[in-house]
Amino acid sequence: MPQTTSTSQPTLRNRLLNILAILTRALAVIAIAGTVVPLLSAEEWYVRMFDFPRLQLFFLALGSLVLYLALYYQHSKRGKFLLFLLAAVVVYQSINIYPYTALAPVQTEHTERGPADTTQLSILVSNVLMYNTSYGKLVEQVEEYAPDILLTLESDSVWQEALTEIAAQYPYRIEIPLHNTYGMHLYSRLPLRQKRVNYLLSEEIPSIKTYVQLRSGDWVEFRGVHPKPPVPTEDGNSRKRDAEIILVGEEVAASEYPVIVAGDFNDVAWSATTKLFQKVSHLLDPRIGRGFYSTFNANYPLLRWPLDHVFHSSHFKLVEMDRLPYIGSDHFPIYIKLSYEPEEKYEQTPPAPDEDTDEKAAETVLEGIEEAREDGDSAAVVENDSL
Repeated sequence: MPQTTSTSQPTLRNRLLNILAILTRALAVIAIAGTVVPLLSAEEWYVRMFDFPRLQLFFLALGSLVLYLALYYQHSKRGKFLLFLLAAVVVYQSINIYPYTALAPVQTEHTERGPADTTQLSILVSNVLMYNTSYGKLVEQVEEYAPDILLTLESDSVWQEALTEIAAQYPYRIEIPLHNTYGMHLYSRLPLRQKRVNYLLSEEIPSIKTYVQLRSGDWVEFRGVHPKPPVPTEDGNSRKRDAEIILVGEEVAASEYPVIVAGDFNDVAWSATTKLFQKVSHLLDPRIGRGFYSTFNANYPLLRWPLDHVFHSSHFKLVEMDRLPYIGSDHFPIYIKLSYEPEEKYEQTPPAPDEDTDEKAAETVLEGIEEAREDGDSAAVVENDSL
């Protein structure tokens, strides 16, 4: 009997080690493949989806590296090569996520002005999830934070009706209730002018352009965006999403006003497209040096990344920024308060374009326009000051 036990114990241990070895190698392959695939220039959804989980791939590679080194490493060429690849993935992903940690220098400086300054502007951005019926949770947040501007995404006529109880606090509005999950509403306590609804690459996907008057009397250009994501149920590739993002970037770069661009980009902050957007638009990302502020997916803690963004020109400094609690949507709302300080704009340096920026931007826009034509979409711009 003791002999049988001593024989079975090593066998069971070996089986568990073999299972763990297979799992470790599988995780290593996922981490390596997930890092290499998005380096391809292809825009198909199954390539671009790997732009998103940079933080997850980092921990996957790091965990695989530690396990393999501790349990299975042998001084063979194959073992050394796998360790080298995993180490390269850890370093590469570290470089990608480093700017969104507190270790990195901030891109947007913190203001030194007091909270009652008339140049401050607060914004709450929320992808509400059209099918979400927890309307009261967003209403409670709006009442608690009292933002100057509320931008809702995926809001239809049902959501518009549900928000009527706070609408009285926001006399200036742009309401685009759509039932295709691309509705958009902008509520403002501050005066708006030149309200414009743009359909840049699709008759189904609106974006907002308007000007907001601060309490100081200064006017600020505000853009609200929500392009389609590259997923099979929406778009088979990222061409139109990328083109819309870059088109907005090119337009705000030519603006004579201070600029804020906010919304659900359906793209992460560290992607090639968003980096190109920053170079083209000359806008700053207030998250850099502060944190990820991952807003999606609110339902799965291990699968979250920053899809909802607020970018701004160097005219602004940061008062505060926060990811708000769960409201029943698959996105967390994000809240930001900015201080308009144009006299100190040169204290902040936006990402500088390189010699390839214009060429890449033009190519991205052209590909998106061609894709829209193939899909039968016709770009249109609707201007309506009576919205």
